[in-house]
Amino acid sequence: MSSTLSIDAMGGDFGPQVTIPASLACLRKNPQLSLIMVGDQAVLNDMLSEALLEFKDRISIQHASQVVEMDEPPQKALKNKKDSSMRVAINLVKDGRADACVSAGNTGALMATARFVLKMIPGIERPAIISTLPSVFGHTHVLDLGANVDSSAKHLYQFAVMGEEVVKAVENIERPRVGLLNIGEEDMKGNEQVKAAAKLLEGSGLNYIGYVEGNSINAGSVKVDLIVTDGFVGNVALKSIEGAAKMIAVKLKETFSRNIFTKLAGLVVYPVLKLFKDSIDPRLYNGASFIGLRGLVIKSHGGADALAFETAIHLAEVEVEKDVIRKISEKLQIALARKEAE
Repeated sequence: MSSTLSIDAMGGDFGPQVTIPASLACLRKNPQLSLIMVGDQAVLNDMLSEALLEFKDRISIQHASQVVEMDEPPQKALKNKKDSSMRVAINLVKDGRADACVSAGNTGALMATARFVLKMIPGIERPAIISTLPSVFGHTHVLDLGANVDSSAKHLYQFAVMGEEVVKAVENIERPRVGLLNIGEEDMKGNEQVKAAAKLLEGSGLNYIGYVEGNSINAGSVKVDLIVTDGFVGNVALKSIEGAAKMIAVKLKETFSRNIFTKLAGLVVYPVLKLFKDSIDPRLYNGASFIGLRGLVIKSHGGADALAFETAIHLAEVEVEKDVIRKISEKLQIALARKEAE
């Protein structure tokens, strides 16, 4: 299936130095893919001069005179940066010229701009951020990862409905196992918000398996395909996992660098350590979907390298191919009709 993506070429910590090589790698791998590179035309023309000839009708440049800074307040960016590469890339989705937008830019500004430009799917009150995290079963999808600090039981229910469609599309799982993040698996545990959300999920028709604890994200005793939580808890969990991974890497390096014997041991086990590192490489999990909007927006980590940004582009390709927005809308209407009939 052919698809056209708009790429915020100037966004992120490294801008075109990362977004361009990642984009070209994706074009080489998928002959059905077309890209609109959004940013400073002079800069992009210079960096894409050969690619514009190589890929001809599959890559083009859309000029944008501004860039949203990584530390810029979202409302300031929304008000004062109407010709930013981020805003123009999202506008291309709204106008139907692109099927999805991919950006490594400021998360708050990207969410605020996407919500303002694309609007919400009818019946959804708040957007959510969903992404995958590595686990002993491969990986687990988690939402919300930071779009909403406070979420009601109704919001958590909506997150679950939307998240299920994303997992079904991306993983080809007909009935994803859905868990609600809590401080314990027992029914009496949790705050009133979580308990109320559990009641909604029990009657939702989803494959809801009940409460799951934080260890279920990476190493639970049973496989969970989708874990639902509010954005405050989800973001804390995400950053904690990232920090733990960095600590393990540092400690391993320190341990094998202590003396000549540990260095020799490190050489012996290097192939095994590399396999381990590759299996949890965060670059292979890069890319978070902003769901609940009327258009597809994929957020890459701001510090992503070319491989990581390529992963985010591939996620956008998959969600376009699987028609995720339409499926979320249809599933939501069914869920709302069921609740009205009760």
